[in-house]
Amino acid sequence: MTQLLDRNGFTYSIVIPVFNSEPIVGDTIDRVVDVFTEAGLRYELILVNDGSQDRSWQVISERAARLPNVVALNLMRNYGQHYANLAGLTEATGDYVITMDDDLQNPPDQALVLIDAAMAGHEVVFGQFVQKQAGGLRRLGSKLIGIMNSRIFGKPADLVVSNFRILRRDVVDRIVASRTTFPYITGQALMFSGDRANVVVRHDPRPVGKSTYSLVRIMRLVLTILFSYSSWPLRAGAALGFAIAGLSFLLGGVLVIRGLVRDSVVPGWTSTMVLVSLFAGFIIALISMIGEYVVRTLQTVSTEEAFHVVQRVRQ
Repeated sequence: MTQLLDRNGFTYSIVIPVFNSEPIVGDTIDRVVDVFTEAGLRYELILVNDGSQDRSWQVISERAARLPNVVALNLMRNYGQHYANLAGLTEATGDYVITMDDDLQNPPDQALVLIDAAMAGHEVVFGQFVQKQAGGLRRLGSKLIGIMNSRIFGKPADLVVSNFRILRRDVVDRIVASRTTFPYITGQALMFSGDRANVVVRHDPRPVGKSTYSLVRIMRLVLTILFSYSSWPLRAGAALGFAIAGLSFLLGGVLVIRGLVRDSVVPGWTSTMVLVSLFAGFIIALISMIGEYVVRTLQTVSTEEAFHVVQRVRQ
């Protein structure tokens, strides 16, 4: 039987990306502070304003200036949830880091459930929702992303991932050290950990407003995963090129035999079609293979900052 660690012996960083959440983010902050204070845990709450167009920054910066354990970061523009999470992970100093949404659909009291599960020694624990309060589009997007997580990041079939999770310090350090220009925290958490687990948590309806999750955001995330963490598109292109080249050989053989058996209606047409088809297939294959090397080289030498923090407020 695994001996549980003492949760009071560690510090915790709670990272919350904030986007256009003026009506609710103040309540989110207050509830997180109340939960961790009542539990007697040492914590810091890091709020990352991801280019909000409402007064979200004013709300979180005011709380950060007034409350001792709250930090507010203001990003230069709207980068996206995973960039905001990466900014929070970079700022975090806790032994464990919890990431959660800003809309109270991840109830702050359920963070304690994540912590207790992590005390069994797991490197990463993902919250598994009893019943997810989300629309059909978001559920469909989650299923698609789940398939990609399994194929690209080796997610076990029995593991359910979510943005409500707790990461051990060493996993966070590996994610931050990777310095990728295109962060995908869920995939990186899978890549840089060995012992992952699920724990059942509650998922509440959004109290106010509506989700900003859209088809465009789903497709952007899909493209980020495909082109930043997988060479599958290039390999598929190369396979297509070789298939076309094979068909070109077959077509060329048919046309040559036809030209030998009977005269061609148009002189030179047979040889022209064979050469054009053959070279087109090889060109597609070669460009795809060269593209794979280019992408890998760019990922190796890229040093561009993934995000820029323009303001930092803490007491």
